[in-house]
Amino acid sequence: MPELPEVETTRRGVAPHVTGRRIAALKVYDHRLRWPVPDHLARTLAGRTITRVDRRSKYLLFRAGDGTLLVHLGMTGSLRVHASAPPRRAHDHADIVLDDGTTLRYHDPRRFGAILWLEGDGSAHPLMRPLGPEPFDAAFDAASLWRATRGRKVAIKLALMDNRLVVGVGNIYANEALFRAGIRPTTPVGRLTRPRFARLVTAVREVLSEAIAKGGSTLRDYVDSRGEPGYFQLEYHVYGRDGLPCRVCKGPIRQRRQGQRSTFWCPACQR
Repeated sequence: MPELPEVETTRRGVAPHVTGRRIAALKVYDHRLRWPVPDHLARTLAGRTITRVDRRSKYLLFRAGDGTLLVHLGMTGSLRVHASAPPRRAHDHADIVLDDGTTLRYHDPRRFGAILWLEGDGSAHPLMRPLGPEPFDAAFDAASLWRATRGRKVAIKLALMDNRLVVGVGNIYANEALFRAGIRPTTPVGRLTRPRFARLVTAVREVLSEAIAKGGSTLRDYVDSRGEPGYFQLEYHVYGRDGLPCRVCKGPIRQRRQGQRSTFWCPACQR
């Protein structure tokens, strides 16, 4: 599933091609995404100018006048930039055609993504309203994490993936950040001290920054706006390395299930 680094990589690739351009047409070939593409959306978008492209959590937000076009990549989605539209392939579900002929093509084999219209900046929309701070914002810090988790028994890895605590830290990057912070994924979040939270905040930011610099991770379907894969998977310390030697201590990496997701950790390096 594309996580924050993959979505941010897509945003950075798309923004220079669309900012300041007028939307000539939206062509929807299959409305059946996670939430149906609204019937009115083509009429709503036609003639609007995209003033900028933002990201909130794993959502791409195309600012267009008094509203916002939300694009979510779901589990297998990608958004490609084409100077001129090539022939459609299977699972190409929508084209955003701009006034200079540039086409943004939304491709999603499993159709778990979304293309929706939000009023204003979208902050009041049910998808946006519950979201916590961004991992690079000052509001995501050790003190706020410590206060929010007192008395809670949930495992730290599951808490880290809770968008109400911090947004955009999916399974891959939660595993990697916890390794760098030296924290075992099963540790009850309420037992962590402020210094350990401080190490975790630093680790989350480091992992996400490095992943963005590498274009994200490509484990299966993800490609960026140019159709290129990411390369951060080559840097993994624990994720997907069950039974392999730890890159630090050489002991075996372990795996277990948490919240129906795979968790990887080093028993020696993470306490």
